[in-house]
Amino acid sequence: MSGGEQKPERYYVGVDVGTGSVRAALVDQSGVLLAFADQPIKKWEPQFNHHEQSSEDIWAACCVVTKKVVQGIDLNQIRGLGFDATCSLVVLDKQFRPLPVNHEEDSHRNVIMWLDHRAVSQVNRINETKHSVLQYVGGVMSVEMQAPKLLWLKENLRETCWDKAGHFFDLPDFLSWKATGVTARSLCSLVCKWTYSAERGWDDSFWKMIGLEDFVADNYSKIGNQVLPPGASLGNGLTPEAARDLGLLPGIAVAASLIDAHAGGLGVIGADVKGHGLVCEGQPVTSRLAVICGTSSCHMGISKDPIFVPGVWGPYFSAMVPGFWLNEGGQSVTGKLIDHMVEGHAAFPELQVKATARCQSVYAYLNSHLDLIKKAQPVGFLTVDLHVWPDFHGNRSPLADLTLKGMVTGLKLSQDLDDLAILYLATVQAIAEAMAKMSKVGKVVFPRLQDKKYYDKKYQVFLKLVEHQKEYLAIMNDN
Repeated sequence: MSGGEQKPERYYVGVDVGTGSVRAALVDQSGVLLAFADQPIKKWEPQFNHHEQSSEDIWAACCVVTKKVVQGIDLNQIRGLGFDATCSLVVLDKQFRPLPVNHEEDSHRNVIMWLDHRAVSQVNRINETKHSVLQYVGGVMSVEMQAPKLLWLKENLRETCWDKAGHFFDLPDFLSWKATGVTARSLCSLVCKWTYSAERGWDDSFWKMIGLEDFVADNYSKIGNQVLPPGASLGNGLTPEAARDLGLLPGIAVAASLIDAHAGGLGVIGADVKGHGLVCEGQPVTSRLAVICGTSSCHMGISKDPIFVPGVWGPYFSAMVPGFWLNEGGQSVTGKLIDHMVEGHAAFPELQVKATARCQSVYAYLNSHLDLIKKAQPVGFLTVDLHVWPDFHGNRSPLADLTLKGMVTGLKLSQDLDDLAILYLATVQAIAEAMAKMSKVGKVVFPRLQDKKYYDKKYQVFLKLVEHQKEYLAIMNDN
């Protein structure tokens, strides 16, 4: 530009709602991260396998983190806002007020979380129909998806929730509605969690077959009859009310949302990898596998043509990358499982004290402690007598079996910090074994022969654990 003038910077805000917290990031037009903030969100577990949240609490946390990351920024230079979130189910009445998803009739708790497993009976009945839509979710619908949760609400909370409901949102779509007042749904959420087809729309026969013909009768107005691709601009942008809540200016463009893992998958698969010496440089994006880790883990890959794999979700058309089919595998609990194993151990209070004294996280301390106790052998050899099967919350893929349970074999009476560190290591190894069953990498790094023989043996034990679990179940069910 003449006179040495510089083009004004453009900034963008991304809000990521995970299972336990909300994060916001401010980036410039080149994608450089300029500011970050996070805020915890509340979770309720009124009974086993019932997991609930509050949409009001989540929105409030979104407002806190957004205000933090834009401090000191000229708001006129913020050009866009986008949300991603867990695929939890938000229930509102016809006036967009929260409705209870619980027997306690607490309307503040109006979100059934993605990891909620209350709808086991419902998902089993849905899978017994063998409806054709199931071929697009790996042949078997997961209890984490929305159809079984909706059926549970109809069968268990008819008067207090179902009959009063006006809107059922996937959490990412709730957030974009909250920001814009537009009830349009993202193709990402509807295709991946609601059985919507990007090519054919809703399948009336499916909803009628499973007992949710209500949606067909009202032209799907409660679950979405306006569908937009992820990233599409919604309405007139940020409403004045939402702008006040978020500390932004009205009219800022708001994008149709993504599920949180899919936002990560899009970032990995669409990343510019030039100049970093990576194997995938110069290769088509269909050669990449995105592994997104958090409370759960997701393995995501795209293809030009649909690929049907039993136990692997998809193929989903245009749900993440426009014009490509998405397949998704994963584990229901990974980060959450590590927390569960570590925090439930008798030595956890001692671990907290020692980690705090060193100004470390408990996991950084455990990693250093493992190095101290490994002696001459590699760290991984510490678990020669301790083995974990990690499906404490069922298996998402590739077994697609929500009845599976966790297993630990090789426990001793001692419960000191060494034992905790080794249990932590065995859990991480189990999760890695589960991931290995679903992943192939473009470049193979071979371990030392001695190490490979050891891990080959660990893997054989890993497979035996689930084989034995099924045998135990057959014994107990034998009349």
